[in-house]
Amino acid sequence: MSFRVLGTNHTSFTVSNLDRTVAFFRDCLGFELVSRAPRDPALVSRITGVENADVVIAFLKAPGHTLELIEYRSPATKASVKARPCDTGFAHVAFNVDDAAAAAEAVQRYGVKPIAPPVAIDKGPNKGRKVVYVRDADGVTLEFIEVGK
Repeated sequence: MSFRVLGTNHTSFTVSNLDRTVAFFRDCLGFELVSRAPRDPALVSRITGVENADVVIAFLKAPGHTLELIEYRSPATKASVKARPCDTGFAHVAFNVDDAAAAAEAVQRYGVKPIAPPVAIDKGPNKGRKVVYVRDADGVTLEFIEVGK
């Protein structure tokens, strides 16, 4: 192999309202906002292949991970994705929490909804742990995995 993966840099979600989403991750989940700024549209267009890509990007530090949130102010032709967990290309990020039910309840104050109540996993590396999926208005989905109280 000509290269090797050295680690994870970040996970990214495109959102419709950066202020709302940053507030959720910062105020509800306690993540630290480390950077928020527009980017050069020409550079972003070259990187992403999206013409006229006028964006503002925020980076938040989570325990053991970095999250990137991107709001595209243009192009005007942007659309929303309404993928379900069973749809190819669907993605989520999972965070370990001390109480899945409390997490599912807390996020609702920010308009983030649990998909279903927490359930116990019956197989795999998380066997016996309670998990809950939650989704925001943009379809950004998080999984909270209860690892102990």
